[in-house]
Amino acid sequence: MGSEGPNPPVTIHVTGFKKFHGVAENPTESIVNNLQRYINEKGPPKGLVLGSCTILETAGHGAVAPLYQALQSSVTKDASGLSNERVIWVHFGVNSGVTRFAIEKRAFNEATFRCPDEMGWKPQKLPIVPADGGISRVRETCLPIDDIAKSLAKMGYEVTTSDDAGRFVCNYVYYHSLRFAEQSGTKCVFVHVPLFLTIDEETQMAFAASLLEVLASMETPLSQA
Repeated sequence: MGSEGPNPPVTIHVTGFKKFHGVAENPTESIVNNLQRYINEKGPPKGLVLGSCTILETAGHGAVAPLYQALQSSVTKDASGLSNERVIWVHFGVNSGVTRFAIEKRAFNEATFRCPDEMGWKPQKLPIVPADGGISRVRETCLPIDDIAKSLAKMGYEVTTSDDAGRFVCNYVYYHSLRFAEQSGTKCVFVHVPLFLTIDEETQMAFAASLLEVLASMETPLSQA
């Protein structure tokens, strides 16, 4: 079926994290806090609206309430919910052990924290959402992350895809976001970034902006299908 008029823009909301055990300065806090300014200076890509930029506590329970508040604020209230298809959430988290960007395919319904989070919680083999069943339950993003990674690699970025987001707060937040996306009709993806000592801040800012541009370009044909 043809579309009526031009495509509405893709709205992309982003989150990052504050410091946590072993990472005194979380690069994702800087990336998310500075992303709006960076995109404005470079010129926003056509068809993209940068929505909210939220910094979460690096804590399971501490992150969930503000996460859901932000997620809920991004969805439309009309009955059709069709515009929710053009809402994407991008969650950034740091992995100090990696040397390249990693786009995460899935999250596990398991909280097994290797160290206490910033609120002192250290769950072991607990289901994140008990109503979903056991810790073997997996949720996957509906976004074509292999294609996304290839597009970013062509731009010169060191990027890979990943099947394992860990079992710490990053996975905890991603699982909740994937569950919400399925219920609301939105989309989401989690991206692990290295420390700024490994890939400098300017390159990481450019990567974040390029990722949003790629996501927006891939979503453009939706209403033309």
